[in-house]
Amino acid sequence: MDWCYAVACVVGSSHIRAGMRLQDAKSCFVSGSHNGDRRFFAVIADGAGSAEFGGQGASIICRTVSREARSAFRESAGLPGDDAIWSWLDIARDRIQLAARRRQRTPRDFAATLVLTMASHDEVIAAHVGDGAVVARNHGRAEWTVLSKPHHGEYASTTYFVTDDPQPALRISRHPNHFDALAAFSDGIENLVLDNATGQPSAGFFEPMARPLVASTAVGKDAALSKSLSTFLASDRLNERTDDDKTLVIAVQK
Repeated sequence: MDWCYAVACVVGSSHIRAGMRLQDAKSCFVSGSHNGDRRFFAVIADGAGSAEFGGQGASIICRTVSREARSAFRESAGLPGDDAIWSWLDIARDRIQLAARRRQRTPRDFAATLVLTMASHDEVIAAHVGDGAVVARNHGRAEWTVLSKPHHGEYASTTYFVTDDPQPALRISRHPNHFDALAAFSDGIENLVLDNATGQPSAGFFEPMARPLVASTAVGKDAALSKSLSTFLASDRLNERTDDDKTLVIAVQK
């Protein structure tokens, strides 16, 4: 069994008009293990619109969590435990605090969400702070389900961040791997791909995204499909429906 994935991260039209940098960040990879099991990893972070350095915070989170995950995968054949995932966030928070001190700012100025998913042959993990979501397709069926839903705040247009005190509202869920496709995304496309009434993912959106990956001969990242995905996310068609930054990773196991 192996993984093939496409990933794209594009700046929203509202940020282009305002002359702002991309506020989303992402990191993905496929890693082998001592027992030959191939594991998929993806992390997405979305800088808070109200945070001056939210994009930098998102980049710090993705770089840190990805680096720690690679190290953990080298040392163990399975997926990491909850304590390890919490430790990755602690390290990311420490690095954000250091960046904030250098700029004479507070960690809140670097606020960002986290959407993380990892999968082995036997298990799928979602670790999540804030909005965005992780969804999966049940093996052999065009039926998609939410593994980790958006976590919105008490008030409209609010959510939770890795920099929240005294600790982030991290949600970790573990699932037997009965799936043959996974997707994770930031809140920039949340309202386009999740049903507002039921919260369920749109098979009409995800199935056409997964189909080319099933046909792909690439192992790991398919660069051509990732480029096509980037073009789609930056298209006028999507920008008419959302002007936020948009990040999407979709992977199939085959």
